Amino acid sequence: MHGAWADARMMTDCVCQTLLTQGRLVRSLTSKSKFVFTWVVYGLVVAWVTFPSTGLRFRSEAGQILADSPASVSKEKETSKEAQPASETQATAGRSSSVESQASAESSSTESDSSTEKGVSRKKRTHTCDIWLSEKMDEALQLYMWLHANPEISFEEKNTAAKLASIWKKAGLEMTTEVGGHGIVGVFRNGEGPTVMLRTDLDALPVTEETPLAFASKQTTTAPDGSTTGVMHACGHDIHMTSLTTVVKYLMSHQDCWSGTLMVIGQPAEERGAGAKAMLEDGLFKRFPKPDYALAAHVSGDTPVGQVGLRAGFSLANVDSVDITMKGRGGHGSQPHNTTDPIVQAAQLVMSLQMIVAREVAPIEPAVVTVGSIHGGTKHNIIGNDCKLQLTVRSYDQGVRQQVLSAIRRRTLAVAQSYDAPEPEIVISEGTPSLKNDTELTVRIRRVLGKRLGAENIVDDEPSMGGEDFSRYGIAGVPILMYRVGTVQGARLERFEKLGVPPPSLHSSRYYPDAEPTLEVAFRAMVAAVLELMPPRR
Repeated sequence: MHGAWADARMMTDCVCQTLLTQGRLVRSLTSKSKFVFTWVVYGLVVAWVTFPSTGLRFRSEAGQILADSPASVSKEKETSKEAQPASETQATAGRSSSVESQASAESSSTESDSSTEKGVSRKKRTHTCDIWLSEKMDEALQLYMWLHANPEISFEEKNTAAKLASIWKKAGLEMTTEVGGHGIVGVFRNGEGPTVMLRTDLDALPVTEETPLAFASKQTTTAPDGSTTGVMHACGHDIHMTSLTTVVKYLMSHQDCWSGTLMVIGQPAEERGAGAKAMLEDGLFKRFPKPDYALAAHVSGDTPVGQVGLRAGFSLANVDSVDITMKGRGGHGSQPHNTTDPIVQAAQLVMSLQMIVAREVAPIEPAVVTVGSIHGGTKHNIIGNDCKLQLTVRSYDQGVRQQVLSAIRRRTLAVAQSYDAPEPEIVISEGTPSLKNDTELTVRIRRVLGKRLGAENIVDDEPSMGGEDFSRYGIAGVPILMYRVGTVQGARLERFEKLGVPPPSLHSSRYYPDAEPTLEVAFRAMVAAVLELMPPRR
């Protein structure tokens, strides 16, 4: 151990001397900063010497520094906290530690079967995957920052789609654009084997960004009411696109590692729950091969980086919208006996609707009925002619879905009849169907991700009453799996906990992922899943 510490000290002196004398950036540091810098390097080198199994990344980078590589010095300048805004540093922080911990888990999971041909082959692919990603990460981050800074709302993803289509085509996919709107489809046939579809969403949200990122979106759009609002990737679709594009590049440059037909789609209008339906209606599974499996990743705003969540069966809910207009007969507020008050009807209806889940739906069946908006009247002393309500309805089971919608209609009509009021208008807009992950596929991918990322990092995903139109591909007869990837560094989560506030949720104007470590885990997970489903034919 004493020898290891001595080696660490000697290596520290060598690295620091090289950087402090030849690195243009580091020469500009103050004496105090140089002292702190030296001890940071010392700590990294100690880990490199003491834990050789997790020091692969340090060995490679230290070797470049000692060789006085211009590329290495340039990279140090680009990523130094002194040379770029703190917010940009946050977006790329944690790269080395994340790769090392994942590589360590990977090594321990594959060495046990290294004596077999399958084990040796898998270990070699994993090693190649890690090294390749390390070399391509800067390129991936550039794409991520461009996508984040240039978001486009649902049905307007023209530039986003063109950007991805160009990159995917250059990688070797046979591209088709304008599928179901701005949807894109890339296909590559690599011998015999299954057809696997990988999906990313393209659209952003009408949210004005309030993050500290240097590349925060400044884009705007006109809202339906005529007002101007910002546009932001507040749901992580920029991470989804970047990760999937990086996976495509890897698979296309390592075609000996897999066999079958790769189908990659960029889907528009997920946030409106309409993109998947539009692509299917435009012949997605008729004009192109119908997949044997379909995979998609989604970010999680409250899960630590490094964790991946999966859940077999129902994962996300049916989502329906209901617009109700209660009708009455208006008049003066001082003479309510000469009117039929629609606001009183609406108030009674709001309370009645709460009894549907409480007293009509079986307690073991999840369901939600929320009145999100109610508008009626124009002035203090005027009883209006109508009152409008807007509801969101959530469920998993299709039978429960119909039961709740039927109860809403029945109770609405009953309230109006009790006041001898005109029949109300009831408009039900079916949104996304519930997402049900294929059980067999989920178990299979969970097993392989446990080996790749460490079993302790694979968690049971909590069911959510949110919606996702990826579910439509499952309804179309394809076994599907959507899994969640953690995006927030542990230190940030601890900070939120100490402050007594939850981390910003998805769709929040303040949400942003720790991009680099998130992309590393998302990339490794997707590559591992694809190689499991599309093994090479020998």
